[in-house]
Formats: sequence, C-alpha cells, structure tokens
Amino acid sequence: MIKIKVIAFDGSPREPSNTRVALELVTQELEKQGIATEIVKVGGKAVRGCEACGACGRNKDERCIIDDEVNGWIAQIKDADGIILGSPVHYAGIAADMKAFLDRAFYVQGANDRLFRHKVGAALVCVRRSGGVSTFDQLNHYLTCSEMLMPTSNYWNVIHGRAPGEVLQDSEGVQTLKILGQNMAWLLKLKENAKGKLEPPAKEEKLFMNFIR
Repeated sequence: MIKIKVIAFDGSPREPSNTRVALELVTQELEKQGIATEIVKVGGKAVRGCEACGACGRNKDERCIIDDEVNGWIAQIKDADGIILGSPVHYAGIAADMKAFLDRAFYVQGANDRLFRHKVGAALVCVRRSGGVSTFDQLNHYLTCSEMLMPTSNYWNVIHGRAPGEVLQDSEGVQTLKILGQNMAWLLKLKENAKGKLEPPAKEEKLFMNFIR
C-alpha cells in the first residue's frame, strides 16, 4: 500500500496555540483516511527573510543560501504529497516568522523547476476577531502561483478564538476545517489513483513580462 504524507506548518509563535489545534482538526480527518501527517513548528523560530539574492536560482540545488531550518522544511515539502499552511493573524496578515519561511521556500521552489507543482496544498487561519479572510488570501497566494492543487470546504478556512483551545467553541469553524480535511484526503487519493492512468498537463516554461519599457 502506497503511503500518502502531508506536512502541516504551524506559524504561531505561541505554545500551545490555536493554530496547532486548528491544524489538528484537519490532520485528524486525514489520518482517519490512512494518510500520514506531521505538524512542523515554524512560529517562534529564528527565520530570516528572503534577501532577494537569486542564489537559489543560480545554484539550482533546491536550497536557500541562508543555511537554517528552512532548507529542511523545503526538503520535507518536496518529499510530501501535500502541505497545510496555518497562521494566526497579525495586523490582518501572516505572522512574521511564517511569512519569512514562505517567501524563501516558495521562491526556492519556483527557481528550481517548481518543486511543489501539483502537490495538494491548503491554508487555514486562526483569528480573534478580524483580518482572517485577508490573511487566508495571503496564504493562498503561495499555493495558487505554484500550480498546486487546492481542496476547499463549505466556507473560508478561518476559525475564531483567543485563548488556546478556544477555537473549538467555534462550531462553524470546526466543521469548516473538518470538511477541509475530508476533501483534502479525497483529492490526495484521487491524485494517487490517477498515476499511470491520466497524464498530468505538461510543464510549460515560465514566461516573465516587464511592463516598464
């Protein structure tokens, strides 16, 4: 039996965190379907931002020139079948450590022949009150520009709570994330069962257009 693996990233600097609880709502549904999961803590780590040096594109070694945990996380995503990005809301946006990680990881994958292409990817957000949808939208930007396959739910993947564990009181949010997990498991299995039966679209060379002339 082929093992399907999903890596989830917790962008909250807090421990324990509502982001972790939210991710577990999704991963529990995946595990019910026999899919292996792992949650990686990103928030609170010393993650430097992208330096826009372009070395990852010149070296083509699937690594960021900044030698820290990000390179290990990139390798984990490459080896996984799917990823989940989870972040709390900081000023209506992604938490700083999480954004630094995503900027670098997704720049490396794009500069190295799109490492994450056609992997299944989903995002979720934990928020006390407002800014959830804008943060969810920001997380989705990384997935949608990388040719990843995205499962959906019956509402946007935003769950509300302040104190750790409080998100479990958001019954609609809990249902949203559980359905996300179920749909993600289904999509992962569809993709796995299509191997050898349905050819994926051919990879096209990326075109770059500069609007300043």
